[in-house]
Amino acid sequence: MTFHDRRDELAALDSAFDGPGHAFHVVYGRRRVGKTELCKEFCAERPHIYFLAAQEAEHRQREKFVEQVATYFDDRMPQIEGWDDAFDYLGEKLAAERIVLVIDEFPYLVEENDSLPSYLQAFVDEQLQGTDSMLVLCGSSVGTMESTVLGHESPLYGRRTGQIDLQPFSFQEARPVIQYDLAGAIRSFSVTGGTPMYLTLFDYEQSLSANITSEILSPNAVLYNEPEFLLRTELRNPARYMSILEAVALGHTTPNEIAGASGIDAGPLSKYLQTLRQLRLLEREVPVTAKAKKSKRSRYTVADEFLRFWFRYVEPNRSSIEEAPEVVLEGSIEPDLPDHVATTFEDICHEAVWEAIRTGTLDTYSEVGRWWYGEDEIDIVGLAPDDDRILLAECKWTGEPVGHDLVERLETKADRVRWGPDTREERFALFSKAGFVDGLESDLDDSWCLFDLDGLDTLIHPNS
Repeated sequence: MTFHDRRDELAALDSAFDGPGHAFHVVYGRRRVGKTELCKEFCAERPHIYFLAAQEAEHRQREKFVEQVATYFDDRMPQIEGWDDAFDYLGEKLAAERIVLVIDEFPYLVEENDSLPSYLQAFVDEQLQGTDSMLVLCGSSVGTMESTVLGHESPLYGRRTGQIDLQPFSFQEARPVIQYDLAGAIRSFSVTGGTPMYLTLFDYEQSLSANITSEILSPNAVLYNEPEFLLRTELRNPARYMSILEAVALGHTTPNEIAGASGIDAGPLSKYLQTLRQLRLLEREVPVTAKAKKSKRSRYTVADEFLRFWFRYVEPNRSSIEEAPEVVLEGSIEPDLPDHVATTFEDICHEAVWEAIRTGTLDTYSEVGRWWYGEDEIDIVGLAPDDDRILLAECKWTGEPVGHDLVERLETKADRVRWGPDTREERFALFSKAGFVDGLESDLDDSWCLFDLDGLDTLIHPNS
């Protein structure tokens, strides 16, 4: 996989290694998000030992670790009885040379020996701290990394000097990779999302339909079974979790709707939803004007564009894809894809609003999110409590230019948003793929901002 961007993360690792004394960084995040590539890029021009743990017996893990250390220092393989001996041996070597030690997929080691964090604690306290070397623990099991390494109950708690919770690329970050025009890039991002591996699998000299056919709908393609693989590596019995993800991807977003569509009772459902949130496969959302902990108006969304695409189009059509993938593409995916992309477009507009706030193109808002109540919904609402100012915006991924009717509907819905005093300042924005009808902008006062695709591109890339 070609390494891309991650400048901020590399800068953090560079600063940690180049600073005085030892460093102990934790790098974690969902599978396929690029943790290994980040660590390898960081280590490329530095003396380092990179150890990739595997799901195998503890003694073999330990032997391979010690062998790798011995090989780096051109030493004869020592006799090691346990992990304490292994880290003592490593400590002796670090006393004479400054290096980076990366232990990748650390949760695999913990699976075989849950005392490993205690051995590492002793190594950090008694040996690493007396050196200028750097330890990096890397892992894909977010739950394990947050509990056994970062958690209050972990022996390693308080020892780290830094951490990186690696996220998928935003659209702004992914845009340089996607070699389509802006509209095509938005469509493509709605399929791959920001996961680096998925982004770089596509051949952008081919059409999006061709990429979907070859990289997702082919039973031999990596992405054809990717979500199932991801769930099986994290969960012993993924069937119910897959049913929940499919239900949410198909538009059943409230707990009651999910229970009905998946056939899972409301009681156990809450536990499954919580697990999927911990794995960062689902996100819980409440209206931006509500308190997240107290609100009962929660909705769930699939947290990754590719997973949302897969559970919407691939999982329900597996049998048909095996027989005739082109029929599924032409009959099920392509006609419905604009509706799928519309959700992605909303998220990209959210991203653009935050970027516009950072650059001063828009006024400052401390919270930005969706709002809904009953049958009313507004795509983007920004809140500025200190200034009693509210932003209300709609995002339209349609083939027809936006006209006065949307303006009137948004103004009507704005009156129903209960937030702030009656004297609040209201600002409005419209985002439209197809632009706006002639004369609309001149008919609106300066409380309105209109953004077509060119305007959206300027918000996302203000210096381009």
